[in-house]
Amino acid sequence: MTLAAATNETFAEISNILIYSAMAVYTLAFLAHIAEWIFGSRSKVGRTAALLTSDAAAPAASAVTVQVRGKQGQQGSTAVLDKPKVVTRSAAGNRDVPDGPGAAGGTFKGDLYGRIAISLTALAWILQAGGVITRAISVKRVPWGNMYEFSITFGAVAVGTYLALLVAKKNVRWLGLPLILTILADLGLAVAVFYTESDQLVPALDSYWLVIHVSTAIICGAVFYIGAVGSMLYLFRDFHEAKLARGEKPSNFAVSVLGRLPSAATLDKFAYRVNAAVFPLWTFAIIAGAIWAESAWGRYWGWDPKEVWSFITWVVYAAYLHARATAGWKGRKAAVLGLIAFVCWLWNYYGVNMFVQGLHSYA
Repeated sequence: MTLAAATNETFAEISNILIYSAMAVYTLAFLAHIAEWIFGSRSKVGRTAALLTSDAAAPAASAVTVQVRGKQGQQGSTAVLDKPKVVTRSAAGNRDVPDGPGAAGGTFKGDLYGRIAISLTALAWILQAGGVITRAISVKRVPWGNMYEFSITFGAVAVGTYLALLVAKKNVRWLGLPLILTILADLGLAVAVFYTESDQLVPALDSYWLVIHVSTAIICGAVFYIGAVGSMLYLFRDFHEAKLARGEKPSNFAVSVLGRLPSAATLDKFAYRVNAAVFPLWTFAIIAGAIWAESAWGRYWGWDPKEVWSFITWVVYAAYLHARATAGWKGRKAAVLGLIAFVCWLWNYYGVNMFVQGLHSYA
């Protein structure tokens, strides 16, 4: 049987249509997220809520007046108590700042566009997942045998993780705008640069380890990406909070965007938990790759560029987790290290395959 005869062209075409349809719906979701942020910033309520972060500079306790009565019910003196306020302590330990009001800024219209954006994102994800599945049906194998298939599957896993966090009632709607923008770039690169016709695997990839090793690498990359977004936004938000703590007046952009994000402490904790949760799976992915290398090439480790950069990525993420767990490295230093780790993963994903010759060049 020839390779062409083993490919179902009908399902391959359906896959292409679904991927392009997903891109169109993601574009609508991106515009809806933009509207969510815009209408939230136009609201007086939203702007007021965003400026609550200025409490870091001059915390003001709200007073509650109560009447103290004696044993016989006589009215006694008046006591003034501080009204408690739930805050999150920053990584640096010197600021108590509440989370921002969210992308919608606490407005009805902003929230409406946000819900529309999430609905469109879910629809686009269904289309993208359908594109991945029909691609697999067209070649009767798992759909990550080349860079195109890896890219469309990576995007589907990233968006699926985001939607799962929303279903779990996690406060991650702030992820929507940067996530959709990135997924559009990922799919655009996939169809414009990496696209490969449906075909069978090269012999080196025809192994059950393709299912195990590459699937875990895709999952790790998607979750590492979400953690990297958290670290990046942490740096911006932390800079905003530090500026307020110095008594400086924030710009309109800072008020309308940065002021509505979760606090720096919340973002720092989010990124750490996400990266820590997926790091053991990345360790397993490297071990699985070594076992597959022994089966395919007769050695567990040969200092191939892909192997080297996978290990470098592991080392930097391990350093990040160690640094983040150490009190002196919480905050900006750890966030920068986390971003460096994700850049290493991106280079391993794109750069090594595109620019470096090695045993993995067929990807």
